[in-house]
Amino acid sequence: MASTRNADYIRQETITGVVPMLKGDRQYSFWDLFLSTSGFAIATWCYTQGAYVAQYLSLKQMLINIFCFNIIFVSIECIPVFFAVRYGIDLWVWLRSVLGIKGVAILATVISFANFGWYAVDSQLFASSMINLFKYFGIELSGPVWKPAFGVLCVLLGTLIALGGPDVIKWTSRFLVTALLIVGVIVVGLCFFAVPIGQIAAVKPDLADFENNRLLAFMTTAEGNVAFAFSWSTQALVLPRLCRSERKGYWATSLSYGVVAPFFVAAGGVMALAMFVRTGVYESDPTVMLATLGGPVFSLLSLLMVAFANIGTQGSGSYVNCMIIKSGLPNVSYKLLVWISFFYVSLLTVWGWVMENFASFISLAAYLQGPIIGMIVVDYLIVKKRKLSLKSAYFIKGHDAYRFTGGFNLVGIGVLCISFALGMLFVYNPLTGEAINRGIFYVTTGSGFTAICGGLLYYLASLTPLKKYMLRDRNDLEIV
Repeated sequence: MASTRNADYIRQETITGVVPMLKGDRQYSFWDLFLSTSGFAIATWCYTQGAYVAQYLSLKQMLINIFCFNIIFVSIECIPVFFAVRYGIDLWVWLRSVLGIKGVAILATVISFANFGWYAVDSQLFASSMINLFKYFGIELSGPVWKPAFGVLCVLLGTLIALGGPDVIKWTSRFLVTALLIVGVIVVGLCFFAVPIGQIAAVKPDLADFENNRLLAFMTTAEGNVAFAFSWSTQALVLPRLCRSERKGYWATSLSYGVVAPFFVAAGGVMALAMFVRTGVYESDPTVMLATLGGPVFSLLSLLMVAFANIGTQGSGSYVNCMIIKSGLPNVSYKLLVWISFFYVSLLTVWGWVMENFASFISLAAYLQGPIIGMIVVDYLIVKKRKLSLKSAYFIKGHDAYRFTGGFNLVGIGVLCISFALGMLFVYNPLTGEAINRGIFYVTTGSGFTAICGGLLYYLASLTPLKKYMLRDRNDLEIV
């Protein structure tokens, strides 16, 4: 009996990230990972992002902006998927070698708590879906309590999925994602059927906020799409550790975030343009757009699918971000973290700040994630040459290479802080939306600059005597 309990405990802790996932324990094929990741990626905040972009670009510009910037940056940031699958670990375990053990503990927690803001948006959209569904049955829920109540219900149901772990997420995603992909294709067709494509293409963007400067408007929305691409980065490299193949892990992840998610962003943009033609208002709530553009039967079906998609996204997001925190704080119970996240996201949902400041929120979060992306890609490909000490990464006694200076890798922490500060002070301020140095901003965007700066500074540090400090694990490597 005791041995059975121990085996169950070891399996549970493997799934929740305390020890590496062994090849024999990996449950996900290409399709399992693709569907689970896509279910995570196609949350209804994609429609919100699309509506934001649609206001400032023509239809052709919008499609180019959404797909090009997402595909390029996602394909680069997903390179570390290869190590995630090879070692059976997630991004944050490797980052112990870049930021130090305590550096990861702090940043994993800070970034995850920032990531949870997305799920507040998700739960608020779920609430809108439910209120609109009740309208179809003649029930008007107009009181101030209903939207927060439905939002918290979404968080609760997602929490229950997260507590079930990867098995529940996998089977939930198989159903929801397949249905949602079908709905997404129908939504785009519906928009062109409800409003002629010529009228959608003829909508002129509002450039008043950009001094009537088309390039500034294009690159500011590009900043939003780069930040959107980066928003997956610290979460994207958790589920791939469950995949059986490095190649399949990379393609399943990059296609989900680089193609499927942008498709739904574009769908949201097309819907927003169609709504503008129909009503004269840019609408970001997909439930309102579906109710206005679709017939009663289709709108009812779509609203149901949107509502349930938000629950699935809550479950995947809670699992992934609690895994990230657990990478930094491995001794904390996974179930405890899931319940803490439930209360935190519920608070954000009731507060509503993230939804009201969506563009600033995603860019500010990307400014933390950008330097990490740059460093991890350079570290994996160039500095450490795809080799990591698992003994040091998992705190095995006598293997302290990644403790660095009081638990912090001063090089990695310094690069992150410098990149963040340079981006904020000299390139683009996400809080005000001001492009400070337009020459640089037009080439890299603000978030892109922080990633490039982080990778470049980390590489330059490896060309100095600091390289010995950065590679103090070379005598402690695993042969993989």
